[in-house]
Amino acid sequence: MTDDTETSQTSLYEHSAYYKGIIKRSLRYLDTGYPLHFTGPSGIGKTTLALHIAKQRKRPVMLINGNKDLSTEDFIGAFTGYKRRKLKDNYVRSVHKIEENVTESWSDGRLLEAVKKGYTLVYDEFTRSKPEINNIFLPILEEKILPLYGTKQKRSFIKVHPDFSVIFTSNPVEYAGVYKTQDALLDRMVTLTLGSLEKEAEITAVINKTEIEREKAQAIVEFMMKIRKLCHTSQDFQGPSLRASIMIAELAKRYDIPINGSNEEFNQLCFDITWFPLQACMEDKHKQRAKRQLVQECKKITLG
Repeated sequence: MTDDTETSQTSLYEHSAYYKGIIKRSLRYLDTGYPLHFTGPSGIGKTTLALHIAKQRKRPVMLINGNKDLSTEDFIGAFTGYKRRKLKDNYVRSVHKIEENVTESWSDGRLLEAVKKGYTLVYDEFTRSKPEINNIFLPILEEKILPLYGTKQKRSFIKVHPDFSVIFTSNPVEYAGVYKTQDALLDRMVTLTLGSLEKEAEITAVINKTEIEREKAQAIVEFMMKIRKLCHTSQDFQGPSLRASIMIAELAKRYDIPINGSNEEFNQLCFDITWFPLQACMEDKHKQRAKRQLVQECKKITLG
């Protein structure tokens, strides 16, 4: 993240009672030794919040992104080759002594580095990694040790640094590319479910990110909140996220598009950005009616 982005996010967290409460509780859980887990719909700022909290601990921060190809070697490390050292001794002219040593070269994995040095680890979208890979966190969280599976190191495990902590983030199970997490792992973390931002917090986030005027940010957020109410399913899909509000504000400002429902460009902008995520939270029988309501709500915006 850039310095400007970090500053704007800090401002959002400082002025939102919702976030201030989450941050305060989260730091308490981490300082007591409990891992943290943020879950919720895509686009609500789980990763940004996790990184912000991690930095408050005044320890080095490491980010690992979950994916299906992540392996034990990525976490622990692997042998990277061999080092050869050859020493030729000609101290006595008639005597030749040659000494040769060959050692294996090892490169620590990112998790091993974090555990050894006491980093705060942010494991982003960890449910995109295969569950069997994530099993490595069970002894870390329970016995405070990291087993060195498959290595030739003399020790079979290392102790977890007392300052090490981990923040997990995940999307709901219904999302594509997401694996169901083992109950044993979830049972060892404090899970906080993040929902959509409060109105004032979302307005602040849009202003901080795009530097758009407050009345325009408010009009966009109020429109977005009405659109989200069109969702009919019981799944965790909540329709257009905070990102959608930011995208509308950013494009409108950049291309000087009036925040006004009577403007055709603005109408098309609202539809392009919100219709696809809106479809994901409703059954087919509701889509035509929702499309009409989406267009109507956009046209009600009357700012210049």
